[in-house]
Amino acid sequence: MTNPIAILDYGAGNLVSVKKALDWLGFESVITSDPAEVRRSRKIILPGVGHFAATTALTRSGLQSEITAAISRGTPFLGICVGMQWMFNGSDESPETRGLGLFAGSCSRFPAHVKSPHVGWNRLEISSSSRLFRGVPSTSFVYFTHSYYAPINGSTSAACDYAGPFSAAVERDHVFGVQFHPEKSGAVGLRLLRNFCQL
Repeated sequence: MTNPIAILDYGAGNLVSVKKALDWLGFESVITSDPAEVRRSRKIILPGVGHFAATTALTRSGLQSEITAAISRGTPFLGICVGMQWMFNGSDESPETRGLGLFAGSCSRFPAHVKSPHVGWNRLEISSSSRLFRGVPSTSFVYFTHSYYAPINGSTSAACDYAGPFSAAVERDHVFGVQFHPEKSGAVGLRLLRNFCQL
């Protein structure tokens, strides 16, 4: 039996919603805060909602070091919402909290002239070379809820425009991040999760 997909519990994330989506797709997964479980997992998903400072729990629990080691071994990793923002250098939401630094740049707050948080469905512009979005139409709509956003960079695989363009998704090798919530994004989100689970 293959090891399940680890959905990381660090006190901030739509854990049950993500697990229900994977259950519906037929992929075995486990919600865990146990570093040993992460070490055994074949893929890792890091959901996240709320404040960027919540990611400090990853360091205290020992999960961060296990995540880093797993990524070094080539284990596929997916960060969702704050989980994606944590993959950057940091966020203006909590300047004293360091991100993982997998992607260059820092996350910024949406400017005052637009409604924040950005909540609801918005359209993506998807890179044709993306593995995560394989089979997803290039202008699909997905569901967002966030006040901070990641910059466009060389690893951006999908962009969204809200007070200017930002990274809606990033990917490099076996590491992926999405700012939106695939577990709340209907058929498009389920296709994305299926693609990740089948990597």
